[in-house]
Amino acid sequence: MTYYFDHNATTPLSDPVLACVSRALRECYGNPSSIHSAGQAARSAVELARSQVAALLNAQPGEIVFTSGGTESDNLAVLGAVRLDGVAGKHAITTAVEHPAVLGACAQLVREGAEVTYLKVRGDGVVDPDEVRHAVRPTTVLISVMHANNETGAVQPIAEISAIARAAGVLFHADGVQAAGRLGTDVRELGVDLYSLSAHKLNAPKGTGALFVRKGVKLQALQFGGRHERERRAGTENVPGIAAMGCTAEQLVQQRARESVRLAGLRDRLESSLLERVPGVRTNAHGATRLANTSSLRFDGIEGEALVIALDLAGFAVSSGAACSSGAVEPSHVLLAMGLTPSEARASIRFSLGQGNDEAQVDALVEAVVASVARLRKLSPVYEHA
Repeated sequence: MTYYFDHNATTPLSDPVLACVSRALRECYGNPSSIHSAGQAARSAVELARSQVAALLNAQPGEIVFTSGGTESDNLAVLGAVRLDGVAGKHAITTAVEHPAVLGACAQLVREGAEVTYLKVRGDGVVDPDEVRHAVRPTTVLISVMHANNETGAVQPIAEISAIARAAGVLFHADGVQAAGRLGTDVRELGVDLYSLSAHKLNAPKGTGALFVRKGVKLQALQFGGRHERERRAGTENVPGIAAMGCTAEQLVQQRARESVRLAGLRDRLESSLLERVPGVRTNAHGATRLANTSSLRFDGIEGEALVIALDLAGFAVSSGAACSSGAVEPSHVLLAMGLTPSEARASIRFSLGQGNDEAQVDALVEAVVASVARLRKLSPVYEHA
């Protein structure tokens, strides 16, 4: 049996969501664009899910665009906003700790003739809103800052940044892939124009996502074909995936606050135990407001990937960073941007908790980490043994 502590990478399906997927596969097999009864059953499932996702965000159903996942949602927000009416001479602002889906889109904009400012973050992984304010130019058309970081859990001051964007007449996009279901995501309170979600971070299947597009905001489409999603995203909708995303969104509306408290208790239990029992351990993003489920720790004298493998052999799934960067030779760009050295970044491990984790699992994980770190340090040529 493997105890799963990598929920920021992806999440297992909950039983109600699995039942929803099965039901949609059996009963909603029609094309949602067809006018016959089978097609309209599928359309009804899509529109119910749209309302459920909208409720999670305090949005209007017509402001929800379904996509293939968080990457497409981020791409549609960043590229779609800046490309509208031409790219040349436009300016965008983002941070150095964004997900590759945003950073890659920004790099593409630069290739097309736009300018992008990449803001530094403090040692706790949080951007200073004043840095955002000072970066705004007359040519700025978009600011994109993630709500919560996938590696460290650090939460950004989204409401403050949105006020800056609004005062400057600039669109504001927040990548909410990790935050949704774990933080309050009322888009009216946050003040965002665009907000990205991914179903597989929310105990629903991979292959579905959503983008909140505030009423009146225009985007250039990334793909072309039919007039699906109000001409913002061509392609026949993934009905079972969308239905599942709606189902899990409805659950999160009811359970988020209670689950956040539970997960924060488990995270604090994990961190306090490891900091007490293992010398040379430090918390990344210490002092920042963090996601309740996320702990990024660095262990002096070891390679994080070696610890990941050791824990996997002991029956525990954890991560050395973002799943999208698995296999990368370079250390985490997020941790480097926070001021860690390459060796410190490589010595870091991410534990991300979720449904199914409990105190017994956390305690078992602590014992496995203590034993694995001790064994790896004995083998380490760089760790100074007491």
